[in-house]
Amino acid sequence: MSLLMGSIVVVAILFFVFEMLRRQKLREKYAILWIIIGLGTLFLAAFPGLLEVASTLVGIQVPANLLFIMTLVLLVGVCLHLSQEQSQAEDEVRILAEEVAILRSEVLDIRRQCDASTTPGSSNGSSTN
Repeated sequence: MSLLMGSIVVVAILFFVFEMLRRQKLREKYAILWIIIGLGTLFLAAFPGLLEVASTLVGIQVPANLLFIMTLVLLVGVCLHLSQEQSQAEDEVRILAEEVAILRSEVLDIRRQCDASTTPGSSNGSSTN
């Protein structure tokens, strides 16, 4: 029964990932990661003996502990990657904000020059009497 429930949950998650990818709510590089994780989880749900063999090879007595350790390492890796992506995005936003501020200043300077040259009484070379 737990095998069936685990498989259903993994298939639902994979469906959700594909749906987010189809609607362009998730970028491909992240979708690939979640698809690999989902397929790996589905594989372990289908063949639970593999986890027991792997835990014996590593020297962990309880197979569930190996699963928890693998999950913890995976989540730390995802957090580190997302932190790096966020730092990169913050740098890009800062650079874009600086460029917008410079452009806004230049536009204001040009508007002032245009206003000064078109106001009546300015020295534009024509005299009105």
